[in-house]
This record gives sequence, structure tokens and C-alpha cells, in this order.
Amino acid sequence: MALSNSQYDALIRTYEQRQTDNVYALRRRYTQVYSCIPELKELDDSISSLSVEKAKQLIEGDASALSSFRRTMEELTERKRTLLLKNHFPADYLELHYTCPDCRDTGYLGSKKCHCFNKAVIDLLYTQSNLEGILELENFDTFSLDYYSASHIDPLTGRSSREAIQTALDACHKFVDTFSAQFSNILLYGDTGVGKTFLSHCIAKELIERSYSVIYFSASMLFDLLAKETFSRESTEDETHTHIYECDLLIIDDLGSELSNTFTTSQLFTILNERSLRRRSTVISTNLALEDLKGIYSERIFSRISSSYKMLRLTGDDIRIQKKLLNLGGTNDATP
Repeated sequence: MALSNSQYDALIRTYEQRQTDNVYALRRRYTQVYSCIPELKELDDSISSLSVEKAKQLIEGDASALSSFRRTMEELTERKRTLLLKNHFPADYLELHYTCPDCRDTGYLGSKKCHCFNKAVIDLLYTQSNLEGILELENFDTFSLDYYSASHIDPLTGRSSREAIQTALDACHKFVDTFSAQFSNILLYGDTGVGKTFLSHCIAKELIERSYSVIYFSASMLFDLLAKETFSRESTEDETHTHIYECDLLIIDDLGSELSNTFTTSQLFTILNERSLRRRSTVISTNLALEDLKGIYSERIFSRISSSYKMLRLTGDDIRIQKKLLNLGGTNDATP
């Protein structure tokens, strides 16, 4: 489970706070009930006294004290339930209530993480990813091949738009399925509006659901953030770079849309190089052709990408324009 120590500690503190809140809430319920049902307070006092008396008997060697205590406790407990119900309180009103009854708000079932803890991790990873909300709309389940024509032939490769997207879709599924066992990267490039960003969202959705940390940036957002962190007087540069270098998957969308200069070029190389050294996967999407990548960025960046990325070229007509032409406003806009 891809959490930093600080993230894990924060989740554990949340569970500890829940347990504390549960105890405080129970105390408040006791105060409320005692004021409404004085007889119940007397019963609880009797139970306390009985517990002390039977404990002394056990210490003194009275073997029958335990069974006698259990019978009496059952009777008193039943009287408490009856009093609660008679006064319109739930029978379990004076028991601890939990957000998750399975783990009793500890986050663990024995030595295994509870399902609620796993969900908390996923929720945290969604928040961290910069993709909250969009992945419910853009994922493998909502992906459609209908917008990719078998008659649209890419002059560069001789392959149809449908063939290219099917190859890319298969590669993205494989990337997800082998993520834990095989280090790999993906470059999605080609025509504008043919589903490159959508495919990166599909990958992100699957990996976050499997509790991997995913961070998404548009290229302009990423380099703006790095510039602010680098040149700000109140910089948290180390923490920012740690997240970018260490997350399980970094998605850089629309590379080439940023204002390219020596700063962005050096930052891009550092990110790609560091993530490669740390065996952390990266997905890049761009509208740029490969020769433009080489021209805009450095030879060593192009060499890094061409040697260690699965390069998937997508072609076809802009899906957004297709929707407008076909008057498909009533269809799911998330579909590529």
C-alpha cells in the first residue's frame, strides 16, 4: 500500500480520534440516560458493587463466585435493556458505537487492514491524485471504440485509427495488470482529441483502486508548480519533489502545452531521470510528433523517452468535433 509514513500516521491518528470520540459520546449518553432514568444509575452502581464483591470471593477461593456473578449480571443487564426500551431509548444505547463495527474503529482485523482502512487509503490517494471526480466518468468501463474509424488510415504507419486505439487500449490494460511486477512507462502521442488523456485517466482509476499512489499534472500545471517552489521564499521544494519522484505513477498530460524554456527542459529531464532510477512509472501524453519532442526538448530527454517508454501513437478525427457534428449532446460526454 503506497503511503508515505506521514500519510499512514495521519490515517492512524484519524482512527485514534474516532475511538476517543466514541468514548466521549458514550459518556454523554450515560449522563443523558441517568438524568432521565435514575433507576438505571442505581442498577449500574449495583453492578459495580457486585463486581468488587465477586472479585474478592474469587480471590478467597470461592469457585462458585464466577458462575453466580454471570447469572446475576445477565439479569441486571436485561433489566437495563428493559428500562431503556421502556423509556424510548435503543437497547444498545449504552454500548460503544463504531463508525466501522467490523474493526471497532481500529483499522485492523487482527494483523490485517480492515476494508474501511483500505477505503480510507483509496480516498486519500484520490485526493492526492488531482483527479477527484473525473475518474468516475473517464475509465475503462466508459471507454468506447465507436469514435475510431477503420477507414481512417495513418499515413505515417499505414494503420487505421481503430487498429491504433485497440493496440493502445491493450497496452494500457497490460500496463495496469503487470504494474506491481514490471517497471514500465507509456508515451501517448498523436492527433489532438483522440483520447490520450482519457486513456491516462483509465490507467489512473485502476491503479488508485488497487491502492497505488497516482499524481496527475497537466504539463503547464506541473512546471508552474515547480517554478513557484523553486523561486518562492517560502519554498517546500523538497516535499514537492519527493511526491513527484516517489509516487507510484506520475501522469504528465499534454506535454508541449507549457511555455518551454531551459528551466522546464532541465526539470523534465530531472523528473524522468529520477523516476527511472527509482523504478517509478510515468505516463506522458502529448500532441507533439516525435521529431517535435526532439526539437523542443533535449536530445537526452528524447533518448530517455524513446529507450524506456512504450510509445503509442493515436490518430483519428477529434472526438469533440465528431460529437458536435453528430449532435450527440445527449450521450455521455466522458466517452472518448
